[in-house]
Amino acid sequence: MKRAVYPGSFDPLTYGHLDIIRRAAGIFDELTVAVLNNNAKSPLFSVEERVKMIEEMTKDIANVEVDSFSGLLVDYAASHDIHVSVRGLRAVTDFEYELQVAQTNRLLSRGELDTFFLTTSLEYAYLSSSVVKEIAEFHGNLDRCVPEYVEQRLYEKVLVSKRVVRSDQQ
Repeated sequence: MKRAVYPGSFDPLTYGHLDIIRRAAGIFDELTVAVLNNNAKSPLFSVEERVKMIEEMTKDIANVEVDSFSGLLVDYAASHDIHVSVRGLRAVTDFEYELQVAQTNRLLSRGELDTFFLTTSLEYAYLSSSVVKEIAEFHGNLDRCVPEYVEQRLYEKVLVSKRVVRSDQQ
């Protein structure tokens, strides 16, 4: 059985992420989408919220499981007997960074974790979670960026964070 992990922050999940998830699920027998709890970042959504959004958006894909983790991907993969990491590439600039991460993961795992690169479909190559959050902050149109369910969560979160900032300033 071929198993893989697709790790990421997914803050929030975009159509680009879903594209990679669907395509990787068609290649591997089991795909775990693993949401990283990265203490170095200040995510808009909690790990639990991101897991819930991904579960909702992938409930129609039978061989996809959603989980979360902290720490090194190589440790997560080893503890779940997974030997392939899936990564999406939008542009050449992504490749340089992702190649370095892939080589580091292979070294740290003593050759037990390989990386499988999928290029994002051209229609989603412009997308990033950062861009999506910025569009949401200014109430721009997110129809081509995220599913409606994610869009609703984004606008709820942006409105709440703006209320918190305003009440802090008073």
